[in-house]
Amino acid sequence: MTTTINRIYILSAIALLIYLSWYYMFYGMTMNMDPVQTWSSLDIFNLFVMWAIMMAGMMLPSALPVILLIDKVNRQKLQRQQTVTPTLFFALGYLLAWTLYSALITFIQYYLHHLELLTPMMDSGSTLFSGAIFLVAGIYQFSSLKQSCLNYCRSPLTILSNGWRQGTWPAIEMGLKNGAYCVGCCWFLMAILFVSGVMNLTWILLLTIVVIIEKSMPKGDIISKFLGAVLILLGISYMV
Repeated sequence: MTTTINRIYILSAIALLIYLSWYYMFYGMTMNMDPVQTWSSLDIFNLFVMWAIMMAGMMLPSALPVILLIDKVNRQKLQRQQTVTPTLFFALGYLLAWTLYSALITFIQYYLHHLELLTPMMDSGSTLFSGAIFLVAGIYQFSSLKQSCLNYCRSPLTILSNGWRQGTWPAIEMGLKNGAYCVGCCWFLMAILFVSGVMNLTWILLLTIVVIIEKSMPKGDIISKFLGAVLILLGISYMV
């Protein structure tokens, strides 16, 4: 009974975090649309917060299989009265990886605004830049790094044979490692938002679905390469 209650608690916490992230994106996501030269430190911090919440909402759904696996193993260990790897701290480590990515892409976006490659509305201000984003994102889909990270993300059982450790800090470290693979898998897909508009909810939802399909669905690795071909064609169409 205790393990069942604990599982409900964990799933409820993850579901609530996903819900709050999407609620923010639909109803609370606002940014300073004035020229970047007028931005304050608070505006930059708000941009970082926006990216961090957006990444949580977009990436946590695709991380559910590995989070549930951690919980399943923990329940088995509890039944044997062994030390567990706290599931929520694993999820915290996973989110930490995407928070670090959010900090990096915040400063990249700030720099792109200064180069006038992004408009004050946070979408692409250059067809050449748009084409380059699509083209590089498409090529990356075929890269060995992308495929290696994707294979790891598509095989949650890998985590059981690659350094499973018990305890709170080890749980965070495991989550951070898993999140790092996820960042390696999806980081350039997120850059497509620079073309469509960073706060474009249609594209945010579309990319979320793409990530879930790539990481969780049958033949997701093949679909990933098909998507790469589509992105390359889109990039070429922008550039010609």
